[in-house]
Amino acid sequence: MGMNLAKHQGGYLSLNGLTSLSDPAAEALAKHEGELSLNGLTSLRDSPGHLALARKLATYERNLLLDRLTSLSAAAAEALAKHEGELSLNDLTSLSAAAAEALGKHHGGYLSLNGLTSLSDAAAEALAKHEERLFLNGLTSLRNSLGHMALVRKLAGNLRFDELTSLSDEDAAALGKHHGGYLSLNGLTSLMNSPGHLALARKLATYERNLLLE
Repeated sequence: MGMNLAKHQGGYLSLNGLTSLSDPAAEALAKHEGELSLNGLTSLRDSPGHLALARKLATYERNLLLDRLTSLSAAAAEALAKHEGELSLNDLTSLSAAAAEALGKHHGGYLSLNGLTSLSDAAAEALAKHEERLFLNGLTSLRNSLGHMALVRKLAGNLRFDELTSLSDEDAAALGKHHGGYLSLNGLTSLMNSPGHLALARKLATYERNLLLE
């Protein structure tokens, strides 16, 4: 099917109902002369056709929304990272350090990874190198490690962790070093009498906006 569709001459081709592609079909679609929309695709693998397709998608001058992808190889991440615009991958629930290293080099627009609930220290450190806005609203845990601390500093302007219902003292201490922009912790249910929590409370009290801890 992909080979026949690839013969479509130029223009915009929407195939958002496709959830998977064989390697030959992906390779054929990569040769399409116009733009492709594949927002339903769930995986991009380390195969010639899939990598060719990832490189094709990365050439588009519009926002690249691949929010159904649940798996992304490091090589495919490297191809997508060359996209110069907004890149959304909100269904990814895990990210290898190598894939994070590739995505950290993405530029030209925001990178949204709101499906991730946790990150290794190496992956956090790699993503902290991203030069544009970075969204990780699904994270449910932070560690007081070099990588996670680097990520907190990176997210200074737009830090939102609304899924967090509780914080260890180390996590609270890390967040207490947030600066600039906003810090949203709408799911938090308690602040304790501990050094990290008190540092976070003092930080929250400095914000020049309404402070809602409901």
